[in-house]
Amino acid sequence: MVLEHIFPEDWLEHKGRYAFILGVVYSVIGIIIATILFPGDPALVAVAFTSLLLLPELYKIFSIEERQEAIEQKVSLRSLWRDDIEVVRIYVFMFLGILLVYAIGTMLLPSFQTNIFFREQLEIRFGQGFAGNAVAGNGLFWSLLSNNFLVLIACFILALLTGDGAIFLITWNASVWGTIFGVTARNAGEFTGQHPLYFFGLIMLIVFPHMILEGISYFLAAISGSLISKDVLLEEFASSRFLEVFSFNLYLLLFGLVFLVLGAFVETFVLQHVGLYQEIIRMSMQVAMG
Repeated sequence: MVLEHIFPEDWLEHKGRYAFILGVVYSVIGIIIATILFPGDPALVAVAFTSLLLLPELYKIFSIEERQEAIEQKVSLRSLWRDDIEVVRIYVFMFLGILLVYAIGTMLLPSFQTNIFFREQLEIRFGQGFAGNAVAGNGLFWSLLSNNFLVLIACFILALLTGDGAIFLITWNASVWGTIFGVTARNAGEFTGQHPLYFFGLIMLIVFPHMILEGISYFLAAISGSLISKDVLLEEFASSRFLEVFSFNLYLLLFGLVFLVLGAFVETFVLQHVGLYQEIIRMSMQVAMG
């Protein structure tokens, strides 16, 4: 990758905002390549290309983490979190960059192009996708929690098996949220005659707390799986240090579960009690179904 070699190896780790730029640039490149090569159905291919472009950067970051853990004489929860907090920040900025690209693309492109470019993401909005049924019916909290738990476990297992493979699911979730928020804002703007960016700003203010809680839970699961996967190669299997590092990295997964439950609580409250959000969704659905 070209951008990968522009800055020093540890620049991304200490400059999380660079990850936002990468998320934006690689998302745009992924969408353009997928649209050219697979014009009939570029949605999932764009996510795959974006993930492939991001993989070298993530590999570089986790290599730094491996070296830091290797030189530490004593592993502790405090040192582990200190090492990993920057990686969480990188995931957050990268995630927001991807989400913003898909949201802006959905708001700016004509409806027919949006339906082609982001078809797979839009299907989830109408209940046909992986988490489509999580916004209706009784037991909303448990529905949200069970769907999000599956994503978290998938992130952990993919990272554990492949090292960095969870980036595909993280990119996919960013593209889904960006597309859904973007099309909701666009339709609400069309319904009222106001600019879509106004409604997009309102939506982000309302959903940001539970969105970032859920996102962090996925990031922690991915980091935990990736570091455990690489520790198997770095440390002598079943040695005292191996077990120590393994157990502390599992704590990241437990922290991820805590964030997941908090996110589900907040999202349930928002969906059931925030009237403004319900009204924006209602206006958007009227345009979509009209």
